[in-house]
Amino acid sequence: MDRLLHVLSLCAVCCTLMLAASCKSASRAVVSPAAAAPSEVPLTPDQERKFEYFLIEASRLKLAGDYAAALEMYEHCLSIDPTSATVLYEMASFYTVMGLQQKAGACFERAVELNPDNFWYKQTLAAFYQQSGQTDKAIAVYEAMAAQFPKRSEPLMTLVSLYGQKEDYPNVVHALDRLEVKEGKSEQFSMQKFRIYLQMDSTARAFREIESLVKEYPNDTRYKLILGGVYLDNDRMDDAFRTFRKVLDEEPDNPQAQLAVASYYQRKGQDSLYNVCLDKALLNEKLDTPTRLDIMRQLIIDAEQTGDTLRVMDMFRKVIPLEHETADLSMLCAQYMITKKMPEKRIREVLDHILRIEPDNTAARLQLLSYAVKENDYEDAIAICRPALEYNPEVIEFYYYLGISYYQVDLNDEALATFQKGVKQATEKSDKNLISDFYQMIGDIHHMNNDNALAYAAYDSSLVYNPDNIATLNNYAYFLSLERKDLDRAEEMSYKTVKAEPQNSTYLDTYAWILFEKGRYTEAKLYIDDAIKNEETPSAAVTEHCGDIYYMTGDVAKALEYWQKAIKMDDNESKTLERKIKLKKYIAE
Repeated sequence: MDRLLHVLSLCAVCCTLMLAASCKSASRAVVSPAAAAPSEVPLTPDQERKFEYFLIEASRLKLAGDYAAALEMYEHCLSIDPTSATVLYEMASFYTVMGLQQKAGACFERAVELNPDNFWYKQTLAAFYQQSGQTDKAIAVYEAMAAQFPKRSEPLMTLVSLYGQKEDYPNVVHALDRLEVKEGKSEQFSMQKFRIYLQMDSTARAFREIESLVKEYPNDTRYKLILGGVYLDNDRMDDAFRTFRKVLDEEPDNPQAQLAVASYYQRKGQDSLYNVCLDKALLNEKLDTPTRLDIMRQLIIDAEQTGDTLRVMDMFRKVIPLEHETADLSMLCAQYMITKKMPEKRIREVLDHILRIEPDNTAARLQLLSYAVKENDYEDAIAICRPALEYNPEVIEFYYYLGISYYQVDLNDEALATFQKGVKQATEKSDKNLISDFYQMIGDIHHMNNDNALAYAAYDSSLVYNPDNIATLNNYAYFLSLERKDLDRAEEMSYKTVKAEPQNSTYLDTYAWILFEKGRYTEAKLYIDDAIKNEETPSAAVTEHCGDIYYMTGDVAKALEYWQKAIKMDDNESKTLERKIKLKKYIAE
């Protein structure tokens, strides 16, 4: 029961703000632990029943989050049995949250006094002393716990920390010695004692500590390398080299020993020998990938100082064949090559290698895709994106660029199906602008298929995700104008595009045409003139629109001039242009 209530009390402490607010709002006096003097008279059966009932009720209220009522119930329990350690412990937790530190401490102390064999009560009391800055009292409790509960390591571990805070180094060592007796000699304990001895200026004892670790585990070369590293860090160069060489004599292909010797030569300033040993370790198949990665990163950092890019690339060329399960080295190589602006062809070779090892590597596939998109190589983009739908179905960018690539090579059905699959993969975390672009493309394809109702529904969805999607606004507005419907909304949408990109000839043409359809010919002429002026490559549609608008403003000669230009253009698809020229008048389609 006590252990269960201990766990429940921790839940109450975690709800600090709620408890504090509710307790402060209760209009009653706080019961003092002084009232908890032991009763000489045992509880009657009736008192025991009442006590158990109110204790269970207090726990229920606490679990329900009614902390003020729970505390009141615990106080009532204490009035029935002032010697209940359980109740005192619970009340102490409440007082701690309320900021009544003195009362909390008194309750914790009394609970421990009444139940001295409860490990959790004592640990909580010691932690309370720690948090309230009473370090000496905390140490006293933990020392008592270490003696009382010899099978538990927690008190000794905490004593190491507390003595360390007080810079009481002899007692730190004493606590570590007791831990070693309990758990056995270990690297962690020996290294802690080593550092403490150095702080105590006991250099000889520091080295003896690590040497004793080696003697304890004579067959573990890792501890010998630790000893060598300690020698190296403290300028005992000959001892370090002798220790490293001894390991290599026992295990000639030990990569950590090879790295240790490399570190020795680096400290000695013997760069050529350092590089030889480092290369040997890097090319050792027993070297783990994380360490190999760390070394390559350091080589890259060093190369930034020396400018020796060739050495870095040479090492990548040698180590990449050693990776079998992950492509981490190849990714690092690709990132380095991109940073150094190396030829894309060489980077692509590395990225292709990555995808052979890790076909689900999103970063590598996206980088390859960026090259294909930049070069408008849509067939390549399709080849890159299609496998991604299997390996990375959650990455909606692959659906988008696959759909775009299908669209660009006139595979509109495949494009539409891909875009529709893509939006189904979208989540709340997906880029809203990208989802908007999906729906814009769905709308465009539906319009090409003469499904205007579906097109407009898709455009509406696009604008839900991004009300400022310029492409959607323009296409939606233009297609509405072609149907001569909802022209006010079309004008509003088109005007947004012109404001956003005032020199975009396509958007200017759309806005001019909407004004034309609304009979505002003079305004339309201003915008169509800007559209013509800003066209990089003249188009038949814009040129014909210009002629139509000029005609309606009364300038028939200029209208004919533009119509005649339009009919000669390769992209002319007008069904009425010849008749306009022949009849010298505007004919609506």
